[in-house]
Amino acid sequence: MKQTQPNPEEHLHNADIKPDQTVGEIVVEHPHLRFCLEQLGIDYCCGGKKTLAEAAAGAGLEWEAVAQELQEALQQGDANAAAPDWNAVPVTALADHILETHHIFMKEQLPRLDALLGKVQQAHEARHGDMLQKLRRAFDALRSELEPHLMKEEQILFPAIKGIDACITGGGPRPVVHCGSVAYPVQQMEYEHENAGNVLTKMRSITDDYHLPEDACASFTALYDGIKAMEADLHEHIHLENNILFPKSVAQEAAMPE
Repeated sequence: MKQTQPNPEEHLHNADIKPDQTVGEIVVEHPHLRFCLEQLGIDYCCGGKKTLAEAAAGAGLEWEAVAQELQEALQQGDANAAAPDWNAVPVTALADHILETHHIFMKEQLPRLDALLGKVQQAHEARHGDMLQKLRRAFDALRSELEPHLMKEEQILFPAIKGIDACITGGGPRPVVHCGSVAYPVQQMEYEHENAGNVLTKMRSITDDYHLPEDACASFTALYDGIKAMEADLHEHIHLENNILFPKSVAQEAAMPE
């Protein structure tokens, strides 16, 4: 699409959404717009700090088309939005949700998909060996990034986040935070999120958006379905951390009494 620059004074018919809002702010306020943004190819998790105008231009989209799509999604959203308002959930409860839902899912799916990919490689080496080998390298890079990432969150960052929340809400002492401030591990986790997002994008490119070959077997189908499900879960996971949990914890730390 041809790129056009939005007028800074223009905004969607819904006055709550403006081109100079960050994508992260928009999905926090309107969680049901996530699917629309994904369909448009706009990254709301790793790219959540970009303004909507910047993200649209970066995706090669015409502003008016983005505005129209989001407006239509907003009009339908109230009736269809069933997702919890995670921005209204206490920090510790959100951290527990991420651990109990997204961390467990990823720990289950990474070894499962690793085994499925090996099975598909063995069965389809003759016709699709080059593509599958590229997918293998990308998947291995993603797994080697995510597994220690989850461990660092569980052992270092999330205990600090919960300790800060307990201090602020009156249930605990001022915690001793690794590296002196929660902002430092948060910055590292965000960097690793971006790396993971880049690998997911590469995997989509390698597989032509997970387009199955004509001779795909049931395992091939299960592999692609599983990777797409992992991608969707990781987008939600990163969104909850980058756009809600981490900013709230950094703000809480700044408000802790000396």
